[in-house]
Amino acid sequence: MAGSLVFRVKRSQPELVAPAKDTPRELKLLSDIDDQDSLRFLIPVIQFYEYEPSMQGKDPAKVIKEALAKTLVFYYPFAGRLRELAGAGRKLAVDCTAEGVLFVEGDADVTLADFGT
Repeated sequence: MAGSLVFRVKRSQPELVAPAKDTPRELKLLSDIDDQDSLRFLIPVIQFYEYEPSMQGKDPAKVIKEALAKTLVFYYPFAGRLRELAGAGRKLAVDCTAEGVLFVEGDADVTLADFGT
């Protein structure tokens, strides 16, 4: 059995990253395949990025947020909200509101190498 690694993580306040430009305001119905009750669950995602020397002097979180905002222009439904339509038998739709996606910056006192990568 491997030893356990103890470390501290400081995280920022959660914030919403919205698309960098205006996007269409529309309602997109999910297909019957995507709308199954058995598929209604949330998958939280945590991404780790290794320090890159070429990023010297740049705030990595700011670079990622700006890139995410630009990407959401093209993938704007991800910046919307999932809604259950009233009177439609629990039919789901994406309300393309451009509200944004949740972003939380974390800073740990370990490196990826400490995890054995």
